[in-house]
Amino acid sequence: MTQQAIGSAAVIGLGKMGSAVARHLAGAGIHVAGFDIEPAAISRLKSSGVRAAVSAADAAKGCDLVIVLTAFEEQVADVLFGSDGVSEGAAKGTIVGVASTISPSAMRAFAERLEKSGLIPLDIPLCRGEPAAEAGKLLITGGGDKTAFERCRPAFATFANDIYHLGPAGSGQVGKMVNNLILWACLIGNHEGLALGEKFGIDPEAMRDMLLASSADNWALRERINFGGMPWPWAEKDMMIVLQEADHMRIALPLSGTLKEVVKGVKLSRGDFSGVLAKH
Repeated sequence: MTQQAIGSAAVIGLGKMGSAVARHLAGAGIHVAGFDIEPAAISRLKSSGVRAAVSAADAAKGCDLVIVLTAFEEQVADVLFGSDGVSEGAAKGTIVGVASTISPSAMRAFAERLEKSGLIPLDIPLCRGEPAAEAGKLLITGGGDKTAFERCRPAFATFANDIYHLGPAGSGQVGKMVNNLILWACLIGNHEGLALGEKFGIDPEAMRDMLLASSADNWALRERINFGGMPWPWAEKDMMIVLQEADHMRIALPLSGTLKEVVKGVKLSRGDFSGVLAKH
């Protein structure tokens, strides 16, 4: 039996990522409602055909799919379960996708609460950043009910060109957590390696060209991702999630501990890992 397509969606959290997701959904003919605590964020989307909602509950009313894209875990909890939150406005059977990056433990707890309210939870954190969001070429690392996930796949495909379902609720956040761990390891390694080569008199561009053809090739190096241009709260937050979850699972990740201290140190010193990695 063919599943009913997603015809309406709400996007809650209309920052650079959320606004791009809302525009892509609306551009595909899906009826989209948007909500953000900043009125200007909502008004910027009116020309894209996105309905301006007055609350998360209002945005969720009548929608097949709700996507939450707030920045921090406590904001996700408030959007889902707070006054005028999604759980107050969404009808039973609504699919609620948490696209924010939060801990797997929190996602599992949120999923249980959503299910008790008759809602269908998915975790759909997004990878590749703002340029990919604008281009509609994000990567989704997903978790939750497989049937619901597959129903949403055509809607997800409006803003993501790589879509993975990894397992039950929380699995998507595990995928994003591992992605972020490896991303920051590569980014720090790129900086330190290029700096070391430069001290020996090797041009960073020549070194980068060689590395891209070598076994050291990585996405951050190819995309010229640098610390100076990254949103610093995310780096430290990412590594805190890794270490908290590792501690809960009683697994030792010594490199991750070192990475957290490196990103914290750079954040505190407001350093800029620029140079060759910052060029466009």
